[in-house]
Amino acid sequence: MTTSAASDAASSTEMDAARLLLTRLGLSPEDLLAAPADRPVVPTFAEYIPVVSAAVTDGTRRVYGSYWNWILRYWGERQLDEPTPSEIKELVTRIRAEVVPRRNARGGRGAGEHLIAALRCLYRHAEDDGLITRADNPALKVAKPRRLPTTRRAVADTRLAEINHTAATTGNDPALDTLLLRLHIETACRRGGALALRPQVRVRRSA
Repeated sequence: MTTSAASDAASSTEMDAARLLLTRLGLSPEDLLAAPADRPVVPTFAEYIPVVSAAVTDGTRRVYGSYWNWILRYWGERQLDEPTPSEIKELVTRIRAEVVPRRNARGGRGAGEHLIAALRCLYRHAEDDGLITRADNPALKVAKPRRLPTTRRAVADTRLAEINHTAATTGNDPALDTLLLRLHIETACRRGGALALRPQVRVRRSA
């Protein structure tokens, strides 16, 4: 078989494969030449963040709300499809520098991680709404900052005994203090759990 004949055979095979693929997809060659459907107008962050905020759970809104406010501050008038991965990294660096330092601060790593997560939440909803494709999602192309090892450590038994002794022998209400300590030790609840405690009233019903 000559080179020309082999080329013609290969071309014929490729054409047959293309026709088979179009048939399986339910398309015709004319469909490929037709003008693509117009995409919806991509909203700005100022327009879209309230939409997502109303769609997520209260817990998600509490976690991401402050970071969405940062995004509104810097990118409010920009469309969702404008920022690049490099610009997202730049915004992470800026917010890590501006975040209020705390006693247990880790160099703004938590702020950077939550900002990227907040952006991913926005863009995930934008994908679901058909505003962008997954390939156009810039937040997926930015890695979250690696978490540092935790600085938390358990309280030694001897130190815990000292704390209990001090609470039981000093203060204005030792009984309440020791009760609260016991609550935290046995349930591992945080301060909010103790503050949320309310008296439980049991009413006996007559037979």
